[in-house]
Amino acid sequence: MPQTSTDSPLPRIVIVGGGAGGLELATRLGDTLGRRRRAEITLIERGRSHLWKPLLHQAAAGTLGIDDNELNYLAQSTWHHFKYRLGAMDGLERARREVLVAPTLDEETGREIVPRRRIGYDILVIAVGSQNNDFGTPGAAEHAIALDTPEDARRFHRRLVNACIAANTQTEPLRPEQLKVVAIGAGATGVELVAELHNSTRVLAAYGLDRIDPERDVRLSLVEAAPRILPALPERLSAAAAAELSKLGVQMHTGKRVTEVTATGVRTADGDFLPAELVVWAAGVKAPDFLRDIDGLETNRINQLVVRPTLQTSRDDAIYALGDCAACVWEGHAGNVPPRAQAAHQQASLVARQIVRQLQGKPLLTFHYRDFGSLVSLGEHSTVGSLMGGLSKGSMFIEGHFARFIYWLLYRMHLHALHGFWKTAFLTLARMISRTTEPRIKLH
Repeated sequence: MPQTSTDSPLPRIVIVGGGAGGLELATRLGDTLGRRRRAEITLIERGRSHLWKPLLHQAAAGTLGIDDNELNYLAQSTWHHFKYRLGAMDGLERARREVLVAPTLDEETGREIVPRRRIGYDILVIAVGSQNNDFGTPGAAEHAIALDTPEDARRFHRRLVNACIAANTQTEPLRPEQLKVVAIGAGATGVELVAELHNSTRVLAAYGLDRIDPERDVRLSLVEAAPRILPALPERLSAAAAAELSKLGVQMHTGKRVTEVTATGVRTADGDFLPAELVVWAAGVKAPDFLRDIDGLETNRINQLVVRPTLQTSRDDAIYALGDCAACVWEGHAGNVPPRAQAAHQQASLVARQIVRQLQGKPLLTFHYRDFGSLVSLGEHSTVGSLMGGLSKGSMFIEGHFARFIYWLLYRMHLHALHGFWKTAFLTLARMISRTTEPRIKLH
């Protein structure tokens, strides 16, 4: 098996996963340790470009251009003094301190681009994120789309556009499932997706698909096993979101557990059948399966790596884990730190400091998660949320344009971590200008 570790005398810091936390960490360490030749920083990532995961629902609906908002890993690594290695981690040898990386194949020809290899490390950070958990529901893997990656968003959007074009050109009546979308799981992803689809399907119909009446033909539904939508968020936020979705005509089926997904719809435990041409699975998360008990590391029932308050894994001081794939106890709360972008950002900031302290032989710090609240985007003109933590005592309910501004600001904070102030300001200005001339929906 080829070795890609070097004989460099510098400490080898390897980060696996280029999501929000992993890419921010690689950028920060590259700008500090890599630039000064104090360490060799390597990012291992299976994708070629990065898209902030909270934007996937907009990409799926077509209201966000993926190509315009992706960040190329190779370019980022060049600008910020770290190495980018294309590939997916599929194993670990802790005794030899090596990450096992699966071969990379060409998507069209199946030809091997990069062979299987080993990458050595002195400090390893695992930040591979999470994926949707279908709990083994029959038909879910075959007939439902999970919005985990930009490729998933592209696939959903192609099917959405094709469904509208087909319905507009056919001569026979619409089948019961045609132009109906069901999102399984009414967490933030499911709720934001159906709200965004309400806008995008109406814009699509305005692009010359005059035989489609969105009010009559398009049906958007949410299915949630819990008694209310957004069950993990404050009840007041849930109620506000439900009221907004009702205005949009979204059908909400709460207290219903999905037992089967078919090619034409969704079946629930109480015997109901919801016809649908497109089904999105947005219920439940888990860390990737390859992490389960990987080389003796401690994992929980959803494959997350158990970490100590320092964010080091419980059984190996040389390995850190952060983001959705880390099971980190939430101090003062029952359970772990929630899988949110703000948690990954905070953990990446701490791990960057931890690694510097570890290299200097200093004692490590303890991670304290600060919950700044939750925001849910409900389409182009509406957002609801709650601001918490240091911003107010308890929480402050926000909605409307102010909430939408805070939602916009969160993405700018992510861009700032990757690009710095001036480039983020330039990108923001360029995006504002382009939005005045580009189509309201992407037809790709």
